[in-house]
Amino acid sequence: MFDHISIQLLLGQLLIGLINGSFYAMLSLGLAIIFGLIHVVNFAHGAQYMLGAFVALLLLNHLGIPYWGALFIAPVVVGAIGYAMERTILKPLRNLDHLYSLLATFAAVLIIEGLMRLEFGSTGLPYASPLPGGINLGFMFLPWYRGWVVVFSLVVCIATWLLIEKTKLGSYLRAANERPEIVESFGINVPLMMSLTYAFGVGLAGLGGVLAAPIYQVSPSMGSNLMIVIFAVVVIGGMGSILGAILTGYLIGIVEGLTKVFYPEASNLAIFVIMIIALILRPNGLFSSPESSR
Repeated sequence: MFDHISIQLLLGQLLIGLINGSFYAMLSLGLAIIFGLIHVVNFAHGAQYMLGAFVALLLLNHLGIPYWGALFIAPVVVGAIGYAMERTILKPLRNLDHLYSLLATFAAVLIIEGLMRLEFGSTGLPYASPLPGGINLGFMFLPWYRGWVVVFSLVVCIATWLLIEKTKLGSYLRAANERPEIVESFGINVPLMMSLTYAFGVGLAGLGGVLAAPIYQVSPSMGSNLMIVIFAVVVIGGMGSILGAILTGYLIGIVEGLTKVFYPEASNLAIFVIMIIALILRPNGLFSSPESSR
């Protein structure tokens, strides 16, 4: 059955899966931070990822700021947009059911994507690679830029996990999630900290958009095409599990790549089959403790 599968094809798809998993990990990380620390189901995450790509494109075309500058500026811009969105739309919904934040962010998606289509149209726009060329690995030709994406994504994911799990700031964030009144007794502005947490998660989505711009065409629908997969990754890893989002993102990318080798027709279904099995066996997610659900 598998005698036609070569080692070159297998290794090539594994590497492609790792590249895709880098985007899954970074986006699901931001989504897990937002849900895990401030309990917002951020359906606008894909639109914010798309905004990061468009900000990078506008910086290049109108201000002459290249990719390396956009890598720092675009996440800040998108994070600032997210901060304004949290203060105006999500803050009044904080004490309500998660469904309200989901509906509010879904409405934001429709508005953002509609405005971007009016301004830029539906056709994808190119963004030149900042690292042309590549290396022949024997089993495939790896562009330098895609290798950079894997390394940079891994560094960002590890740094974010360390920030939240191993620093005093992270301990304040986790404590504010459980007992905000105690954190406020230390003189910390918890509502402001929650807004900044949302902005940070949104900024990660914007950073992912900058990374994606040279690989995929920049278009208003680029985030919507990815969000269903990202939500599946977060559910499999555990809603709110930071480490689970990272590990599951890379794992799902690799599984997707392997499925394309052994059974290409099922590559788009494999993620959701895994999600259903994970929900049956561990409803709280593979990396969440049973008592962690809310």
